[in-house]
Amino acid sequence: MSTAYPFSAVVGLADLRQALLLNAVAPVIGGVLVRGEKGTAKSTMVRALAALLPDIAVVAGCRFACDPAAPDPGCPDGPHPAGDPLVRRSRLVELPVGATEDRVVGTLDVQRFLTEGTKAYEPGLLAAAHRGALYVDEVNLLPDHLVDLLLDSAAMGRAFVERDGVSLRHAARFLLVGTMNPEEGEPRPQLVDRFGLVVEVGAPTEPGDRAEVVRRRLAYEADPEGFAARFAEADADTAERIVAARARLPKVTLPDPALDRIARICLAYGVDGLRADIVIARTAVALAAWRDRSVVTDREVDDAARLALPHRRRRDPFDPPGADQQALDDALAQAGESEAPDGPGPEPDDPGPNDGGARPDGPQPDDRGPSEGGPGPDDPRPDAGGPGSGGAAAPDAEDRPGGAPATAPPATPAPIGATYRTRTLTARSRGRYGHSGRRSPAYAARGRVAGSRAPRGRIGALHLPDTVLAAARDHLVERIGAVHLPDTAPARVRDRRGRRIVIRQQHLREAVHIGREANLVLFVVDASGSMAARQRMATVKRAVLSLLRDAYQRRDTVGMITFRDRDATTVLRPTASHEVGVRRLADLRTGGRTPLAAGLTAAARTLAGERRRDPLRRPLLVVVTDGRFTRGPDPRTVAPALAGVPSVVVDCESGPVRLGMARTLAGALDAEYLPLAALSARALKAV
Repeated sequence: MSTAYPFSAVVGLADLRQALLLNAVAPVIGGVLVRGEKGTAKSTMVRALAALLPDIAVVAGCRFACDPAAPDPGCPDGPHPAGDPLVRRSRLVELPVGATEDRVVGTLDVQRFLTEGTKAYEPGLLAAAHRGALYVDEVNLLPDHLVDLLLDSAAMGRAFVERDGVSLRHAARFLLVGTMNPEEGEPRPQLVDRFGLVVEVGAPTEPGDRAEVVRRRLAYEADPEGFAARFAEADADTAERIVAARARLPKVTLPDPALDRIARICLAYGVDGLRADIVIARTAVALAAWRDRSVVTDREVDDAARLALPHRRRRDPFDPPGADQQALDDALAQAGESEAPDGPGPEPDDPGPNDGGARPDGPQPDDRGPSEGGPGPDDPRPDAGGPGSGGAAAPDAEDRPGGAPATAPPATPAPIGATYRTRTLTARSRGRYGHSGRRSPAYAARGRVAGSRAPRGRIGALHLPDTVLAAARDHLVERIGAVHLPDTAPARVRDRRGRRIVIRQQHLREAVHIGREANLVLFVVDASGSMAARQRMATVKRAVLSLLRDAYQRRDTVGMITFRDRDATTVLRPTASHEVGVRRLADLRTGGRTPLAAGLTAAARTLAGERRRDPLRRPLLVVVTDGRFTRGPDPRTVAPALAGVPSVVVDCESGPVRLGMARTLAGALDAEYLPLAALSARALKAV
């Protein structure tokens, strides 16, 4: 076994160090989510913590690591006979991104069921991690339903199994740590909120610290055991401190003034629900135990809030994470000012909040409602919104005689108004085992069981009834030669007369699930002179931003191509980072002629490359244009290059005279035609 990098040898990362140690003292806090760019020692720190966790005593032979002093009365392996306990190290269980639900929570032991006729349960990773640590690298890439399972178990301390005819529950208390790189996409805010603490990490910014990191890493690689020995004493002291803090934890008192301060901080910060209050209270108690204090003070409350609150701010999903530090400082200051005169104040060594300008309480540029001249939340009309929308739009530059521009192109990009809920755009056909998501119907690894089929390679989920029926139809009721399933003993089931029905490999049936998949949503946006009227482009940007939000909520990958003047530009290559798309959309400028064919050609080229890179992810092409073209060939000549690609044409033509060219383009692409005014879910409901 290789020597792990010592916990005490990691340079810097004070917040991450504290968050991990507090969860080691009190796993009930709910785990730690570590956000940081690649190469910032996230995984190194987590794996190093496992060596500091204290040894545990378990019941010998129990697959669920029951404590001999207080065994779980509902343990599936219980009741446990009296005997000598087994002492072993706490485990660090790693959950890979490709894990399936049955591997996480456990499933029916198929081998024992088929060979012995016994309905037995095979434990999963949650059972293996009980009383230890569960580490999920790249948690933002893990399917949402698996993250829900992990967080529910971490919060309740129990795992519930309801699958494959198995119904049971077992203890699952563990230190949950997830790491992620924001460049690979953000998890849903609802999932982030379920983690107790969230820590942002980054590479050292001081030359001396960076040099020390490299020096220690090279020394570790040259002599792992010798390097670990240098920090063995410091790690041993930390491990002893964890054990002592665990023993003090039940004796720590959380007084009413501290609870009142927690409530005031959460109200001032504007969090949703009560989860933040509970997490801060648990973290403050763990901090007091770690600092060898018997009573929680304001210092513990404030330090706990700084770890538990930054990711819980009521904010737009597209706002950059971690942008509310000043708001948190203001909330701590406001909570201190509103305390009663006889309430406990901060300790002398308690650092006060930082001073600085808070975000104004008044409406921001993008917060305008209809009464303030801004568009309403569900009003996608081309003429509703944007500065200067009091009159009809001026004729486009390309529609005037001689091509003379009516107005100069805007010097700054058009603003984006408030978004609205859009109707669901989907691929009309059913996909084949694509990426799990919430957009288009598809055969999936999970979802409603729609039937069975002969397996194609490795079996995903065995459909037991159809497997047995397939064997029965062949009348295999006599004992014949040994017939083996892959990696199992001969499988036999008895009929009513007690004769054996032998199940051969050709009888195996795999369950077919129907669910929904995530798509690659590629936006092709017209940014030419025909869209240059400021109010029109503001409306189009608002519509595209609404579609981006919808793609974010449905776990899609997004890309964006714009076309104007002479050619098309890929402003956003397909990515899971929707925030980048929002920034590029905000900076989008307009003007020039309309090379619509070039935009479609660039889309075909992009989709072909993505199909080679990820053939399982189906595309959905969304073309936002008025259908006009003034440069290049007729866009209908490019349509064959996009044959078979599910497409939607959003027609943003407005004004009293309409040419209907977007509808013609939709016909050439065999695409769904959608006027911009019909994009809103409210407009669809009204129809």
